[in-house]
Amino acid sequence: MPIAVLAAIVFVIAVGLVDVREMREIFVERPAEFWVATATAGIVVFVGVEQGIIAAIILSLFVHTRHGYKPSNTLVAVDRRGLRQSVPVGSGAQFLPGLIIYRFNHSMYYANADFFKGEVLRLTNGARTPLSWFCLDGAAMDDVDFSAAATLRETYALLKQRSIRLVLVEIQESVRGELERSKITDLVGIRYIFSTIYEVEKAYKRSSAGTVRETPK
Repeated sequence: MPIAVLAAIVFVIAVGLVDVREMREIFVERPAEFWVATATAGIVVFVGVEQGIIAAIILSLFVHTRHGYKPSNTLVAVDRRGLRQSVPVGSGAQFLPGLIIYRFNHSMYYANADFFKGEVLRLTNGARTPLSWFCLDGAAMDDVDFSAAATLRETYALLKQRSIRLVLVEIQESVRGELERSKITDLVGIRYIFSTIYEVEKAYKRSSAGTVRETPK
């Protein structure tokens, strides 16, 4: 059978494998993944299958790293009904007057550590009510690498200069071990590492009422 005929058959089969409807859904829901799929398909057609697979791996890693580099972090606030809700960091919302609960929605590592510090400084500098406590919610954090731990220590020192106490909440057990080895637990103090936001709220109210009069060491 002529090569041209074989090529035509393979092309028809390949076109049949492309699900246009699914690609449209990917474009609507996850544009970045759509462009990775489109670029991969183009490389497979014009360069080769192996090169397409390699490109798909590299592009996927890039998209993942880009997401981790600038995670979509949130603040925990209370609505008019007294219910907790997640709000954008740009809102500057305080959980209670003088208390910000900042949820970091990714592992903390070298690529996003400076981003973390920058958001913390913007929140403290732009606070409508002067802050007394800054609470880092680590429910979504499953790792803190060496560079991120150094940034956490630096952030603690910067907050201390402003007489703002850094407290932690919902830290996973594996991350607690990393924080202990990085001496961050010693800096923050075990009594300021809480299991739930309710505990944070309760301790902060005691502190505001004058029951606890400690300042950051």
